Amino acid sequence: MAAFNSTLSDSPTFILTGIPGLEAAHVWISIPFALFYIVGLLGNFMVLFVVGKEQTLHKPMYLLMCMLALTDISMSSGIVPKALGIFWFNLTVITVEGCLTQTFFLHMLSVFYSSILVIMAFDRYVAICIPLRYAAILTNARIAKLGLVGLIRAVLFMFPLPLLLHRLPFCANRSIPHTYCEHIAVAKMSCGDTTVNRMYGLVMAFVVLGLDLTLISLSYCLILRAILSISSRKANRKALSTCTTHICVMLTSYTPFLFSNLAHRFGQGIVPHIHVILANLYFVFPPMLNPIIYGVKTKELRDQVGKHTWRR
Repeated sequence: MAAFNSTLSDSPTFILTGIPGLEAAHVWISIPFALFYIVGLLGNFMVLFVVGKEQTLHKPMYLLMCMLALTDISMSSGIVPKALGIFWFNLTVITVEGCLTQTFFLHMLSVFYSSILVIMAFDRYVAICIPLRYAAILTNARIAKLGLVGLIRAVLFMFPLPLLLHRLPFCANRSIPHTYCEHIAVAKMSCGDTTVNRMYGLVMAFVVLGLDLTLISLSYCLILRAILSISSRKANRKALSTCTTHICVMLTSYTPFLFSNLAHRFGQGIVPHIHVILANLYFVFPPMLNPIIYGVKTKELRDQVGKHTWRR
């Protein structure tokens, strides 16, 4: 029985099988994966370089962009290299320690990412609704402190996940039908009771998403009310433009996250490879799009990127 009913610590490895049902197409699937990853890295590093180089961009809004860029780089780098190793070289083995570490960091970064979006919404609220007090309320130091609070929240919320996985008994099947160690995907491989894991994951998803989306919605309702009260069309358009950038970022970030979570927990009729593709899109698509959205919609950043890109 010991060979068929053991804890994680009794076996040193798991097998990540990639995208179930699409193994024959792994090489072709890897092409957009690699392109999204490279474009995302280039775009986010460009944002970090330009904001760090230009003193005129050392403002709260751009500090938040840098936080988002660092999180984007960390999240995509947490899964894409391993996924490409699976697709190209069939490097499917991952150690238990590596799997639990990946589970913690990816889920922690997701919560921190959501925290940054909340702070961004608050930043836009202050900038549009109480602009005369913006400089006093949102200093760079205060933004950094808010970011630290968001990071601490993410660590505290997600720290139990690897501990909950570590206590589970696992049978002969060590193959995870995924490209990375997602909490519920790993828990499903257990032959023990995963009720606590499922409930904790569900509660955390509702707490984080429920709280963060409520705060974001409240901020933008107040912003919309303020915009509608502006009599000047020019000022109205400018306020709308600054909000559109952040709304686009939030839509590209939350949409795949929501679909992935809902499909993973309630979409029993959805074929497995759709679950995995949606989960991967969350970690590669927003990191690619975010710097493009900021580059297109934020004139000050766009001008500085152009200056550093085209100067001889």
